[in-house]
Amino acid sequence: MSIPSLNRAFPLFLLLFSCSLLWAQPKDNAPFSRLGLGDLVPQTMVSQIGTGGWGAAFNDLYHLNLLNPASFASLQSTAYDVGFYAKYARLKGGDAAANIWSGNLGYLALGFPLNNPINESLKPKVSPFRWGMGFALTPYSNVGYDIQTTEVLPGVDTTLHNFKGSGGTYKLTWSNGWKYKDFAVGLNLAYFFGKINYEREVIFEDIGIAYQTLFDDALSVGGLTWDVGAQYAIRFKEMNDKGEKVFSGRRLVLGATAHTPSSFRTNSSKFYRGYNYSYPDIDTAVYETGIIESGRLPFEWSAGIMYEYKNKWRMGAEYSASNWSQYENEAKPETLVDSWRVSGGVEYTPDVNSYNKYAKRIRYQFGLFYQTDPRGVRTELTNYGLTLGAGLPIFLPRQQISFVHLALELGYFGAPTELRETYGRLSASFTLNDNSWFFKRKFF
Repeated sequence: MSIPSLNRAFPLFLLLFSCSLLWAQPKDNAPFSRLGLGDLVPQTMVSQIGTGGWGAAFNDLYHLNLLNPASFASLQSTAYDVGFYAKYARLKGGDAAANIWSGNLGYLALGFPLNNPINESLKPKVSPFRWGMGFALTPYSNVGYDIQTTEVLPGVDTTLHNFKGSGGTYKLTWSNGWKYKDFAVGLNLAYFFGKINYEREVIFEDIGIAYQTLFDDALSVGGLTWDVGAQYAIRFKEMNDKGEKVFSGRRLVLGATAHTPSSFRTNSSKFYRGYNYSYPDIDTAVYETGIIESGRLPFEWSAGIMYEYKNKWRMGAEYSASNWSQYENEAKPETLVDSWRVSGGVEYTPDVNSYNKYAKRIRYQFGLFYQTDPRGVRTELTNYGLTLGAGLPIFLPRQQISFVHLALELGYFGAPTELRETYGRLSASFTLNDNSWFFKRKFF
């Protein structure tokens, strides 16, 4: 990499790691995040959310796709991508209801081709080999809840149970994709880490001399994970005016990914104590730190298809499954169930080359999704909804086309007979493209 390229890269990496230190926990109240590792966060870019969140077969010249690392080999421009989101949810259980707002930084990502497209275009013969690489910092799961329940024993006591949780887990991912002609393979290597805090308080309201009990559990996780992906493109040809077969602009892409079972280590602490508001006494029942144990993330896979007409429209669908019944965590043993997800959507651009009507250059998106949740042990938990999106092209000085993406997700999560959540989630991202990386300048 040349010195100018390093000068451009250093501020970005500095931004990556400084933002990771400022990554605030979402101010959310998601009761089901008390189970497992919390609410799992889809590893999708905002540019994919609008079409339902499928990615096994997705690749694009200007956009990143963490779901399938093979897609990095199709990049023709360096892409910086940063995403944000805001969410409104209405929780309802029985006769009780609550409105909740939350929001946070979504992800930070960088990807680039190792073969500069400008240099390639100047060669007498274009190489059939491509190599793309990327880095990303993304949330993997979120924990955030504040719940109170009341237990009444007539003639004895009324007991309050307060449950609170915060924290989450993250992935720092290094992606590589290699492509030869129309076949590509890829590999994601990631460091999985994070910290989760669980707190439970038991208060006896009617017995004044009783000790209240507070249970504090803290869990830190760390480990390496990896997943692989492949994509194959079928390019359709047509006859031109000279009677030659040329690319028609239409292609069919088949994609698949697999995430192997991955082990992780946990470092937990337990602090259980009793106290009384009327007396200064505190009784510590349990105090343990540095408890080293292990866990295991499950096997996951996905398969998808994409059909597109270059610079006009694309459509795709995907099915994915996760064997969460194989999940293990010695520090917090739980039983989860296998889950699956199906999604599909379309993207349409009226006229990518329109010079006087900006609305015709926008990428309009629509999608649907349906999935089951691994925490649905007692009763099935489902999450389904529709998505809308728009890719707004922008031109920056000395750069090629870049994008602002907006995506709206409207969905329903939970179980009809228990706790249910109706939500709307608005996401936004900035994708800045630059094709001057690894450019070999020649002087005559």
